[in-house]
Amino acid sequence: MPCYVISPEEVWLFEREQSEKCHSVRIRARASVVPSRSSRMMGFSPCAMAKPVRNSLRQAIVAGVRTFFVSSRTIQGKQLLQTQRAAELLIDVLRTYTLAGKFKVHEFVVMPDHFHVLLSVDGDTSIERAVQLIKGGYSFRRKKELGLIGEIWQRGFSEVRVTDRNSFDAHKDYIDNNPVKAGLATRAEDYPYCSAYLRKKKKASG
Repeated sequence: MPCYVISPEEVWLFEREQSEKCHSVRIRARASVVPSRSSRMMGFSPCAMAKPVRNSLRQAIVAGVRTFFVSSRTIQGKQLLQTQRAAELLIDVLRTYTLAGKFKVHEFVVMPDHFHVLLSVDGDTSIERAVQLIKGGYSFRRKKELGLIGEIWQRGFSEVRVTDRNSFDAHKDYIDNNPVKAGLATRAEDYPYCSAYLRKKKKASG
């Protein structure tokens, strides 16, 4: 199973590149001005007036790349993710949307009754949309591929905005320690449904 976990250094580089793109767009927007004709006729210095643009680039009006720690539970806390097939399907949903460019997954863990994921979304995707893709995509594929029907997710989700390296590392540690604290593994890398396990597997394969 391929690993699509990226390092914290790549997170901040990715965010900086996107922020610079948005900043460049805003600079170009401010540079688009129209001098006043009447002021030229009266001998005054031209007055810079913003030129309205109806079809502004989306990057100019939405936030840049943001990183979040997201958690969501199964309905009534039922252990609907405890089987290998169920857990691996959710991991594949994360992989599929990462490869499609919908978001970038940095860390994750799939527990029997909930999941945690540390991910980044760009200016074209809200965190609400990202979670909708994960939960909705999983529900659809669970019914289609596993033949299982019924409600899966508790409504809503929780998220924490990750804005610096300390916060990133703290949430990464929380994800890694989740299966250990629950008694499902002695070490994070021994739990098969988390990013720590995938990193160990990738390292072992060379």
